[in-house]
Amino acid sequence: MEFRGTRIRSDQHQEQTEKINQLFQKLQLKGRNHKMRAADVLQITAHSLQSHESCAEEELVQTFLQKLLIMNYRARNIQTKETNEQHYTQQRDNDSSEDEGDIFNNRCWSGLSFTSFDTIHPMDVQMAVFHCADSFLKQLMVTKLSQCQFALPLLVPHPFTQEILFPLWTFRQINKSWKITNTDNDIYSRDQLGYKAKTPMVFFFRFGSVSSSKSQLMNSLINERHNTFFHRNCPGSSRTRLLMDGVVEIAWYCPSGKSTDKFTDCVAFCNLHGDAGVSEKQLQILTELSSVNVVLLPQLDKNDKHATKIQSLYRDKKPLICLLTEEESAGKLNKRMYKIGLKDRNISDVSEELRRAINECLSSSESASMFKVEDVRKYSDIRVDEEDDEDCRRGREAAQQMMSLLKNKHLTEIKESFLPCQGKLWQQWCQKNKELHRPQGDELEQIISSKQTEMKNIRERQHKSHTSEFIRTLITQMNSNGSDRMFFLKWLRILLDEFTSADLSTLHYKYDQKWSKVLNLREKNDTSEQLKDAQTELEGISSELQAATFGLEHIMREIGQIYESCSCVNKNKQGLQLHFSSLPSLAADMMISGFPLELMDGDAAHVPLMWVSAVLNRLIHKLGDQRVFVLSVLGIQSSGKSTMLNAMFGLEFAVSAGRCTRGAFMQLLKVSEKMKHQLKFDYILVVDTEGLRALELAGRSTRHHDNELATFVVGLGNLTLINIFGENPSEMQEILQIVVQAFLRMKKVKLNPSCMFVHQNVSDVTAGEKNMEGRRRLQETLDEMTKLAAKEEVCVEERFSDVIAFDVRDDVKYFAQLWEGSPPMAPPNPNYCENVQDLKKTIISQTSKSGGMMLTHLKDRIKDLWEALLNEQFVFSFRNSLEISAYRKLETEYSKWTWSLRSALLEIENKLQNKIESEAINGVEERDLQRELKGKSEEVKKSMAEFFEKDPDKDILIQWKESFEIKIKELQESIITKTKKKLNEILQQKDLKKQIDSLKTQHENTLFEKSKKLALKHKDKKSDEETLKREFDLFWEECVKTISTNTCPIKDIDILRDVKDLLSDIYKSVPVQTWKDIKDIFTVQSYVVYVQLKKSSGIMNKTVNALFGNSLSKEDEAQIITLISDVVHQTDKMIETFNISRLGYNISCIQQITDYIKATIIEHQEKPVKYLLKGEFYVDLVFSILKRVNKTFTDQHRMFMEANDPVIYLKNKREEYYSIFQKYCQRATSANIFGEIICQKLKGPIEQSAYRNTARNVADEMRSNCPSLNGNRSNLEKHILKKLANEEDFNKYMDYVRNPREHFKDFIRNQVSQYIRDQFSISVQPKMKQNIEVLQQKIITAAHDSTERVQVNKGGVDLWLKLFTQKLSDVLIFSVKFFSGVKHDDVDDFKLLEEVIRKELPSKISDLKSKFNTKTFPVKLDNKFRPDEILIDHFCQCCWVQCLFCAAICTNTVENHPGDHSVPFHRVHGINGITYRNTTNLCVEICTTAVASNNYFFPNSSDWTVLWREYRTAGPGYSNWSITPDLSELAYWKWFVCRFQRNLENFYYRTFSANSIPNEWQRITKQQAIASLDKDF
Repeated sequence: MEFRGTRIRSDQHQEQTEKINQLFQKLQLKGRNHKMRAADVLQITAHSLQSHESCAEEELVQTFLQKLLIMNYRARNIQTKETNEQHYTQQRDNDSSEDEGDIFNNRCWSGLSFTSFDTIHPMDVQMAVFHCADSFLKQLMVTKLSQCQFALPLLVPHPFTQEILFPLWTFRQINKSWKITNTDNDIYSRDQLGYKAKTPMVFFFRFGSVSSSKSQLMNSLINERHNTFFHRNCPGSSRTRLLMDGVVEIAWYCPSGKSTDKFTDCVAFCNLHGDAGVSEKQLQILTELSSVNVVLLPQLDKNDKHATKIQSLYRDKKPLICLLTEEESAGKLNKRMYKIGLKDRNISDVSEELRRAINECLSSSESASMFKVEDVRKYSDIRVDEEDDEDCRRGREAAQQMMSLLKNKHLTEIKESFLPCQGKLWQQWCQKNKELHRPQGDELEQIISSKQTEMKNIRERQHKSHTSEFIRTLITQMNSNGSDRMFFLKWLRILLDEFTSADLSTLHYKYDQKWSKVLNLREKNDTSEQLKDAQTELEGISSELQAATFGLEHIMREIGQIYESCSCVNKNKQGLQLHFSSLPSLAADMMISGFPLELMDGDAAHVPLMWVSAVLNRLIHKLGDQRVFVLSVLGIQSSGKSTMLNAMFGLEFAVSAGRCTRGAFMQLLKVSEKMKHQLKFDYILVVDTEGLRALELAGRSTRHHDNELATFVVGLGNLTLINIFGENPSEMQEILQIVVQAFLRMKKVKLNPSCMFVHQNVSDVTAGEKNMEGRRRLQETLDEMTKLAAKEEVCVEERFSDVIAFDVRDDVKYFAQLWEGSPPMAPPNPNYCENVQDLKKTIISQTSKSGGMMLTHLKDRIKDLWEALLNEQFVFSFRNSLEISAYRKLETEYSKWTWSLRSALLEIENKLQNKIESEAINGVEERDLQRELKGKSEEVKKSMAEFFEKDPDKDILIQWKESFEIKIKELQESIITKTKKKLNEILQQKDLKKQIDSLKTQHENTLFEKSKKLALKHKDKKSDEETLKREFDLFWEECVKTISTNTCPIKDIDILRDVKDLLSDIYKSVPVQTWKDIKDIFTVQSYVVYVQLKKSSGIMNKTVNALFGNSLSKEDEAQIITLISDVVHQTDKMIETFNISRLGYNISCIQQITDYIKATIIEHQEKPVKYLLKGEFYVDLVFSILKRVNKTFTDQHRMFMEANDPVIYLKNKREEYYSIFQKYCQRATSANIFGEIICQKLKGPIEQSAYRNTARNVADEMRSNCPSLNGNRSNLEKHILKKLANEEDFNKYMDYVRNPREHFKDFIRNQVSQYIRDQFSISVQPKMKQNIEVLQQKIITAAHDSTERVQVNKGGVDLWLKLFTQKLSDVLIFSVKFFSGVKHDDVDDFKLLEEVIRKELPSKISDLKSKFNTKTFPVKLDNKFRPDEILIDHFCQCCWVQCLFCAAICTNTVENHPGDHSVPFHRVHGINGITYRNTTNLCVEICTTAVASNNYFFPNSSDWTVLWREYRTAGPGYSNWSITPDLSELAYWKWFVCRFQRNLENFYYRTFSANSIPNEWQRITKQQAIASLDKDF
């Protein structure tokens, strides 16, 4: 799109317009409706990483802006690449030779002609960008031009309409600083905003064309080494300039307070480009505002067309200096009129003469006019950008409305009046929070509860404090649309700087004076009161400075505190016009718009965690969970950190002496869409920090604060830049020790940031040898500091490379001095800018290797780091939430993978068991199982690979990839071995079962033959149905009676009687009373009654009770609990191998169990334990275990009886035999009868298979749909605790605490039972029916396939039966042996046989379906095939180690896992019966609280004391637990203690001392306790 100017008749102007349009097209600039945005320019792009000295025309704008943003004044020196040979054309004669032609003959040069090539003027690039930029980019451009010490556009004519623009908005961020010397030779600093600086102004302009460069002459006045104003002799200059005529630029000369200054005070210089005669409006404005006018013209000539204007200027009272390019003489007409000739004169001489003239003019009393940039706006016939832009105007008015509220308020009182939440109240809260995390004293929970109450009271006071109109106005404006909000915030920041700058300058001057005095006194080793008084005064000024510093960050801090206080009391603040939950959204919008957010409050040295987390949550909501690369910066105060960041990324961190960074700020930098794919993250998050050894903290202890700050930002950053300024060894050493210690801490907590050293202000950075020497010294210093830091952190590292991956050749950057010359007039050193660009490129190359972190992870990392720092011992206290969260996710996936393998192998096991029992196979090898499982195994491997490669947390998860691959492999091998063992046991037991099966078959066949004979008697008789039934019933009763008389019936069992008899035989001397006093070992409060001390303890035959007053150390109690738990677990496994449902019960089962328990107790006592277990322990343990498994024994024995007791079995078979009897009577064919027999014999196997398959289906479905079972072990425990809370049954609680594994099993059994009851008709029954129907179809298919095979092979019924059973052996226990004794030789009609099966089978299956209900499902299945046992086997193969202090169970899903045991949250010690030393008072401490204190405990009830925070040194049982300080509410167990206080006291025969339970615990409701589980698990 073209810029369309007003139509100008003149051909010359039309030509000019066309040229300007072509210029914009060449520069790839769009029309005025497509403004370039600052946000787009600041993005990280591929082009922004390159350093270009020349480029193609279409890249000129990008290259110019890129260099300008890094403050490189060579931005105006960019050359255009010659893309082809357009610059010249060469014509050659093919036959010409070298000696032809005459060099003095012009015609001989005609073969080489110059073709004009329109190069783009550098200032046209600048002004074209200016015209096409939005307001924010213009302001950024002008700010950067100012930093480059370039002149700034003051009046800018529109390129087409010539309407004059005064871009006042672009001056709003410019500061000017200078120094002046008074008559007493005291040097004073001045710091003023550029648009408000009141200074003399010298105006330069020319009439017509002149031979000398006006701009060059001005440069010689301001800075002869720098082209402040671009002139005709600058590189790239040409006569093709299009956009500069009529532009007025301004620059300031700022003195340094030295004798070499050219002017003693600040002077503004304005330069009108082009012929002043054409730019009449600009000439009028500037001559009216100027203090001195300087005009260039060839000579003073009355006949000159500009003579009238010169005469008018002369008549004005203002001094006029005429610079005459065609004259040599100089002269002074009067004190207001000077004439200086330039012809044939050295520019230095002219400059010196001109300087003297200007100084004389300025020192004249008559020349009193002073100039301010903002005065230009008073001219009505020019446009002011701030007035033209409606959004800008509204933003200014809103900001001015806010500022009006601050009128007549002393600067040091404003924060206290308008921002009450962040002053003393916030600082008190921070102090209390630190005390809370570092509790001291004996009654820790009371102390913590008291601190929490105090903190809540402070929050309530914050909440009650008034919401000022100032804050309400701000919130209203921040809720406006994007553009309005941006202008408002920019204006507010501008006006606040304006409001505070004068007072801050005064305070800084006072501070500097006082600080100098303190230093002088210290140098003199003065210890008098004078030094103390001076230090006190210094502190006072420092406090004033802190109070007077008032910026946008303080206002946002107040909003943050309003949010935190409202969140704590959970209600809105009075006077707040919106709900407090909306406040973080405002800050998130600011971050998206490019404003920094305060991360650490620099005044309170505290991270407002709740506020920062809420803002990041809203940021995630608005942007999505973007991936960010965090770049942190550390360095000494005023070492140029913020300046470097601002140059590198075009940011606006505070850099002036009065606005040094306090605390830490974070700012988002967007990555362009193209670069996102390359870098694999969306934003760079820059974290700028206050300097180490900050001057504001002078006189205070800064080491601890610096260590905290360094640890925080190093832990936060993916890459940390360590900024070193100068070459002072002591300063360098101090910062390096702090930094090394921070990285050492990161290594110990398994965080892996990278670092880069930036050594600034190094002279001669190009000297390679010197740089290598510097690197060597730095490496030595780092290694030395590593040794010192390692001592403090109790580590063994000796070199910095032991701590972090670091290459001194690549990870150290040397920077040139920032200024090219001496400030304040020196421009930035281009070498420094190139160093910045090189560093930026290096950083981005590093980022591509990292991948950064998600915003959610950043939020968690901030929380983890800060909470660990609050607990002082960072390494000990650090809790990596990201790792914990990722590991939990991995455990959940691991649970899915293991379930997938277990479920698949269970199906394989079932299939192979069917084959074994159907005699289809005679053995199982591991390779068979591996082959069967291969498909599922590959599927799991693929799922694992995808998880580790594609999960958002893959960078964290990678550390566990190998170990979990090994675990899966080991699990697979383990379950295959276990399955093989079980199947081979079935093979071995098959011989034992043969006798039982043979007897059962014999009875069946006997009955079959007899019923057949009876049927043959009635075959020819015409008997009715009733007669036949009567005859069969008499026959059946007689047969059953005969069989039962000749066979021993299977009796009911009583295992408790058997165990008593067994033990009585072994322990004949056991008193009768012992059998009466048998206790349930699972419910006893203490095991003290079962033990006596060993000989080695020096005491014999005395019980612990007698010695220690009914006490046993918790470590000893824990050992006994573990022993019992292990015995229970192993006996469960033993009972499974007995296979009672198939083989029947034998007292030898009890013998094996009792022998195992006895051997285990003996083995336990041979370990290094302090006690012996009495015989009563063994007896009680055996009885308790067998009483618990009694139902399992009786249920399995019942199944055996039903299957094998002749009376019971035959009773169940009556209807089947009657059906066959009827068919014989009806003269059915042998195929008909054999088909009926087959269908009858299939009923049992079908039922058994359907039940097993349905059990697996139910287990699968519950794993997916049941909330308590669809996750990992931690999720299961959460639901157990919720159920316990809802039931409020103390005995169940204690069962969970003391016997967790058994409680988990019972919970799963109950869940399954309830699920089957609740979902029976919806899910379980349909699954059963579906499984039966699938089996029905397979049977019919098998019959059809067998018939076809027999007909093809012309085989008989035996072949048919063999084929039929083989085809079903995968799915049913059904073999040829089932038909031994059943005569079927005469069956030859296989089609009929197939048809009979097809016809009769549905009725048999219908009968099975009708009998299936909630009662039959549990009893028809062998124990190991039940869904609850399948789920128990999956969930309970995990870690069951309990914390020795509170009995919390390690939540790791892997049994015998590597690494430490851990739990999401610990419990109150009193729940485990722990008491305070030498008292009977139950302990109310919690592990995670205790380890944050300096208190101690007595391990193993010894006299040896161990500090809680050093609990790992207490020995085995302690050293392998990870317990990190955690002061979160842990509401659940606190509620439990209050709810069951009396129960606990009665259970342990102990009491909680008066007032030991904090009152706040009593206020926790059951609902709050249950809700806390979702947060903690």
